[in-house]
Amino acid sequence: MGNSSSRIAIAAFVLVISALSLLLYTPWASQDGHSVALHDAVFTATSAVTVTGLTTVSTADQWSTFGHLVILVGAQVGGLGTLTFTSILALIVGKKLGLRSKIIAQETLNIGRLGEVGSVLRTVAFTSITIEAFIAATLIPRFIFLGEPLSQATWHGVFYAISAFNNAGFTPHTDGLVPYSHDLWVITPIALGVFIGSLGFPVILALRKSLHYRGWNLNAKLTLLGTFLLFMMGSLAWLVLEWNNPKTIGSMTLADKLLNGIFASVMTRSGGFNLVEMSDMHPVTMLLTDVLMFVGGGSASTAGGIKVTTLAVVFLAILAEARGDQFVVAFRRTIPDAVLRIAITVIMMSSVFVLLGTAAIMLISGASLDKSLFEVISAYATCGLSSGLSPDLPAAGAYVLSLLMLIGRVGTVTVATGLALRSRRRLYKFPEERPIIG
Repeated sequence: MGNSSSRIAIAAFVLVISALSLLLYTPWASQDGHSVALHDAVFTATSAVTVTGLTTVSTADQWSTFGHLVILVGAQVGGLGTLTFTSILALIVGKKLGLRSKIIAQETLNIGRLGEVGSVLRTVAFTSITIEAFIAATLIPRFIFLGEPLSQATWHGVFYAISAFNNAGFTPHTDGLVPYSHDLWVITPIALGVFIGSLGFPVILALRKSLHYRGWNLNAKLTLLGTFLLFMMGSLAWLVLEWNNPKTIGSMTLADKLLNGIFASVMTRSGGFNLVEMSDMHPVTMLLTDVLMFVGGGSASTAGGIKVTTLAVVFLAILAEARGDQFVVAFRRTIPDAVLRIAITVIMMSSVFVLLGTAAIMLISGASLDKSLFEVISAYATCGLSSGLSPDLPAAGAYVLSLLMLIGRVGTVTVATGLALRSRRRLYKFPEERPIIG
């Protein structure tokens, strides 16, 4: 069943991406009434459905209202997961979910009992709509106050709400969020939406049940603790590295510097919005961003990367080995060896994809290692921050990044799920022998 579920998940993503690519390829999707190049349409559709946010053409200048709507639909469907989204639609129209749909939703959202799938999916849909509505309701009055007409302010508020909560990173403004870098009323709800979306629906559901940590399961505890530590360390490191950089925050006030540091730490984990140009940052800050993007957000979230819990499990295993402990333990719970093996597999496979992708982009574009690595990690981790390389890539490079975005969105999840379901117990055991390590 695991392999079958994985194939269905991949097929669903490919089908949705193909449909949206065709829509974006039509003349109606472009402002000038002329079709874009096919690779631009495919890249944008893939970026939307995988909630990445990388672009080869300007979102604000190239696409018409119809094109923007197609991108938003892709981000909403991709953020929830194509199969989760279709299951929710089936429940809305009153249809009953089949066994296969229930099992897939149970695997994706880490639902304990099969009978709870319907109620959990309804909760997921309600939670998503509520959070997005809150973000939009906060942004719309601000955009009106800043001089936008009611219709435009409403559209921009809804666009940012969906893009932020789903960690998509698309912006309807030509200059993105840079003009609003000092505006807390705009920056705060967007950052909050990205942060909540990156936690993952299993964690959000755990928080809905109980706000006390004793009522959380191990996944919620590891995700929240790991997210908090990465957020704090990311903010501090980013601020220290960029504090005196005149091209980014060097000339800003203390309050604006802190705002930029906090915002950058949230966005580098998967959000994709930026207040400063990535190419203006110090090379060391770019490397820090690479690491944070690679880690990503919580499992079963709208964020990408190898996921916080994956990193936490491997870190706990290293800690246990350093202490000489026989078992990997966290919050008085023993983590099975099978989970550790899956975590190591996800990290190693992700590293290989990033390595191969970087090599391919360097060969195709002739770009430097730092820019190629940054763009590839951003694509694979579905983050959306850019060193400025994507718009300059030839068609072959755009297709390589599109493939990486798809693999990054569905690859690690399906691999982890497939390995977990394929776990089997041997009726025999070979003699042990220790190879030399290190």
